[in-house]
Amino acid sequence: MAQLKKIGFILALVSFSLLLAGSFAGQRPALENKPAAADWQDLTPDGAWCWFADPRAVYHEGRLKRTYAGWVNSAGDIQVAAYDYRTGKIEISTLKAKLERDDHANPAILFQTDGRLRVFYAPHNGGKMAYRISVNPEDISSWAEETTLSVNVPGSYGYTYPNPYILRKEKNRMYLFWRGGNFQPDFATSPDGKNWSEARTLIKGGERPYVKYESDGQDTIHFAFTDGHPRNEPFNNIYYACYRNGVLYRADGTQIKPMSKLPLLPSEADKVYDAKAHNARAWIWDIALDARKNPVIVYTSLPEENRHFYRYAHWNGKRWNDYEVAAAGPWFPKTPAGKQEPEPHYSAGIVLDHTDPSIVYLSRQVNGVFELERWVTPDGGKNWNSTPLTEKSARDNVRPVAVRNQKRGQLPSVLWMQNFQYVHYTDYRSAIKMNVVREKK
Repeated sequence: MAQLKKIGFILALVSFSLLLAGSFAGQRPALENKPAAADWQDLTPDGAWCWFADPRAVYHEGRLKRTYAGWVNSAGDIQVAAYDYRTGKIEISTLKAKLERDDHANPAILFQTDGRLRVFYAPHNGGKMAYRISVNPEDISSWAEETTLSVNVPGSYGYTYPNPYILRKEKNRMYLFWRGGNFQPDFATSPDGKNWSEARTLIKGGERPYVKYESDGQDTIHFAFTDGHPRNEPFNNIYYACYRNGVLYRADGTQIKPMSKLPLLPSEADKVYDAKAHNARAWIWDIALDARKNPVIVYTSLPEENRHFYRYAHWNGKRWNDYEVAAAGPWFPKTPAGKQEPEPHYSAGIVLDHTDPSIVYLSRQVNGVFELERWVTPDGGKNWNSTPLTEKSARDNVRPVAVRNQKRGQLPSVLWMQNFQYVHYTDYRSAIKMNVVREKK
């Protein structure tokens, strides 16, 4: 009997070890009572977004407990929704009808210190950057009249990709970043949200650097960026720098230069990913901060246009550790028969949980369909455990967005596009889904 118990214990231990090993290799252990793809609730049946205007989804808790999110629908309307945690109700407001049918036009949401929403939006390379402010705190039912930003740098490329932030330790100064008239990352600041500084170029890179931003909301804004577009840059690297108290810094705290000497050159920043060394260009996807306020970056490596890989880079306080997460598959737009794909670098998407960036949400191709998964690392990106959020889907699930300012364990924690049709950024029809189980009727 003792021998049988010993054998049973050994078999159980082996089974557990195999399960654990398979899990860290990216194999998914079965889950009980896991919702099917169709069980996830729509935030809207018609909405889409690009990934360079943020925040797109923000949790805010005051008098109410709500997640707010913004998108552009297939008619080109700029819309914002509020999902109420207590009631489960969804409210949708249209801020601008028929602005542009282009997913690059999705809005960015900023909560002011008074609890009112300020939402920025612009057409793709549009002639103006606009914003509207909610009349009342935590309320999207009524809005002040549209206001247009009065500053930009010279050039013919207008405005794209708003990214607004407030730094409390700078007396609540507002920073607004965008891609400006010169096709470079530009910005302006405001002490009161009404009067804006002269627009300045933040980064001067290749034809058009792409940037993802993150802030601690206190005194620091972090940037992860590329040389340019991977279509135009055969060796498109990933870089990092941050702003604090009028100065730009590298991750180790080394001063680069004061803001008075902008623009920042890529060669002056941390090179997180070297495209030549890997023989594969890259594209940035997200940046967040760990519990020690160290930056974490996710991006794609693109050795071939039909072979995309997700990578995870973490500053551990001394150095950048950079690991591959998973193979993503090819681009996700549905290329018409006989046509050449114009956007072969459009990966299905990877983002960080900004509450806990050891968690990522990614979309990868499984059996010919792009499925959404939650991946977790216990050791800074070296090993991973994954859980599917969608399986055996009839439609692609792409471009996840983690809800900012989220509390642990609250749902929804991630929103994503589920495509009925996506041929091009001007030819799409998608729903915005969220990981809240649909109520049974």
